[in-house]
Amino acid sequence: MSIAVQCRGVWKTFGTGPTAVTALQDINLAVEDGEFVTLVGSSGCGKSTLLRTIAGIESHNAGEIIVGGVPIRGPGVDRAMVFQNYSLYPWLTVVENIKFTRQLAAHTRDCTSSDVEVAAGRADALLGVMGLTSVAHSYPNQLSGGMQQRVAIARAMMSRPRILLMDEPFGALDAQTREVMHDLILHVSQLESCTVIFVTHDVEEAIYLGQRVVLMAPRPGRVDTVYPVPLTRERSQAMKHHSAFLELKVAILDRIRSTSGMKTDLELLQKLSRTAAQR
Repeated sequence: MSIAVQCRGVWKTFGTGPTAVTALQDINLAVEDGEFVTLVGSSGCGKSTLLRTIAGIESHNAGEIIVGGVPIRGPGVDRAMVFQNYSLYPWLTVVENIKFTRQLAAHTRDCTSSDVEVAAGRADALLGVMGLTSVAHSYPNQLSGGMQQRVAIARAMMSRPRILLMDEPFGALDAQTREVMHDLILHVSQLESCTVIFVTHDVEEAIYLGQRVVLMAPRPGRVDTVYPVPLTRERSQAMKHHSAFLELKVAILDRIRSTSGMKTDLELLQKLSRTAAQR
């Protein structure tokens, strides 16, 4: 299996001098072609910063990020990003939003009629796969949050990216809609044979989606532990009740608490409560 993304000794620092903050420290991580990897960790551990750096929308201070054997120098059509906020254009319909990236690219080069036909066919196919055909000519404000995120994912997939980067894309959705979106993104990623790197705060989500869960620790942000997920590639919601799933969830949550100092904070709060009760 070839490597889709490789981070070698990646550092990212915000600011300079005594007020500088190291967001990423010596990140070494390889993600294989077609792999679905999830990133978890407490707030401030650098998950989103790492994702944005891989996307090329955030620069890094040291090390290198290699995609397709070439060090990245900025954004590229081989990578697409989906954010928590849907980032749709409110004045465009669903199908127009999906086609927008391809249309923008067409303005930067010669575009033939066959290119237009291919793009139209691709958009129609994505509308079908994402369950959006019936709302193709609706506007974003006429859609639910789940439907809007489907549009955002379809738009990201329009250019057939090799790598899909997702930054807490389902964080604003209700629990039932999240489950539907989990199965949808697993289906789409396998159908498109793309590599997915997915940031989340939800450990259950990370295990259900990922083939590996990468736990990052804060201050400074760094890779702490990588957990292989002991489940088959084909997932079902029932797997969340399997003993292997639950054991891994407990292990990851315990490690997040340990790396974030949450256990120490809890012990301090309990001590303060006991002291207050004695007064």
